[in-house]
Amino acid sequence: MENTKKVAFITLGCKVNTAETEGMKKLFREAGYEIVSGDEYADVYIVNTCTVTNMGDRKSRQMLRKAHKLNPNAVIAAVGCFAQVSPDKAAKIEGVNLVVGNNLKHSIVELVENHRSTEKQKYVYERKALCEFEELPIETYEDHTRAFIKVQDGCDQFCSYCIIPYARGPIRSRKLDDVLKEAENLAARGFKEIVLTGIHLSSYGEKEGVGLTQLIEELHNVEGIERIRLGSLEPLFLTPDFINNIKNLPRLCPHFHISLQSGCDSTLKRMNRKYTTRDYRNIVNLLREKVEDVTVTTDVMVGFPGETEEEFQKSYEFCREIGFLRMHVFQYSPRKGTPAARYPDQVDGRIKEERSRLMIKLAETLQKEVMSKFIGRQMPVLLEQPVAENSNDMEGHTPNYITVIVALDSKKAGEIINVRLESIEGGRIRAVALDS
Repeated sequence: MENTKKVAFITLGCKVNTAETEGMKKLFREAGYEIVSGDEYADVYIVNTCTVTNMGDRKSRQMLRKAHKLNPNAVIAAVGCFAQVSPDKAAKIEGVNLVVGNNLKHSIVELVENHRSTEKQKYVYERKALCEFEELPIETYEDHTRAFIKVQDGCDQFCSYCIIPYARGPIRSRKLDDVLKEAENLAARGFKEIVLTGIHLSSYGEKEGVGLTQLIEELHNVEGIERIRLGSLEPLFLTPDFINNIKNLPRLCPHFHISLQSGCDSTLKRMNRKYTTRDYRNIVNLLREKVEDVTVTTDVMVGFPGETEEEFQKSYEFCREIGFLRMHVFQYSPRKGTPAARYPDQVDGRIKEERSRLMIKLAETLQKEVMSKFIGRQMPVLLEQPVAENSNDMEGHTPNYITVIVALDSKKAGEIINVRLESIEGGRIRAVALDS
């Protein structure tokens, strides 16, 4: 192995990036490279970047500089969303040799091996050219007990705050047969849970006449897959027909991440979101009526331009009313090139910080309220990782995405066991393993 070249990956951002990194790892393995940790010395560093917020940009730049410090002579490739949106900025970072936008990750090995060390080379398509789904098959996931399958890319929603439609291009979907083949391969490698991911998952198959419902139904028949979990969904996708079609599919996890962003209609309108709080409430109520043990998680933004104290309070109270299991709370971050960055009445940073603090505190309260409803229940848990190095405690998740810790002597990550939920410990439930 002395002459084998080493490649390291650093992945930022969403689950779609995670899936794409695994696909690129497979390409490098097939080309004879050894995969090493992102903290190790390597001949090649692939930084799969993020640009969803200013923080994403900043971390992307930091990781590229970190790679250069680890080995100043390495080939360093900035790939993904930051590279797509800001190729010139990425190219100016010391040590960066290649800037590779979205839909070119399948050529990453060839681009790395053909690069000329004396040049900065940029390979970035325009948005309109990102029209075909980029196939990056995955064999396995290192250090994961659930497998993410990317089935969709791109977004045509153009929410007023979001740069992603420019970074990822128009909507496009993976062929159904390719998804099923990957699911079968992952099941054969022992994965019991798959997570369907996409930039705008709700639009899967929209142009191809397939649809997410059919995909779920087909995956339901893949032998060895015991759980199918969905990534983030747009509220209006969850129609009565969809809910009625999936309510009797036992392998589909009763957990739905439904993007909210704000619980105030005026704010939603300025965001160019396509639903109202009434729509959202009706969807959640129908899910709770039709799907046993269902839980709902969401994303909530605070400090959007023009958000008054009254609007924030409406959003706060709406979140309290819905009762989410989890809320990903984040502060509005202006993104150059989006309409919202030019809106008047930008909210002061200190106000955003305080609203974020209040919303996060509410999220913690709501999580405990939701978890308390399941105390005493028996549920299956997918074991994922040890809680601590010198402990018998394992952490895992129920089908409805409640985090569980359970003391075990011999069980290992990737197994599904039955437990009884006993007591709340922070953001998790302490459980007791039951005899199978």
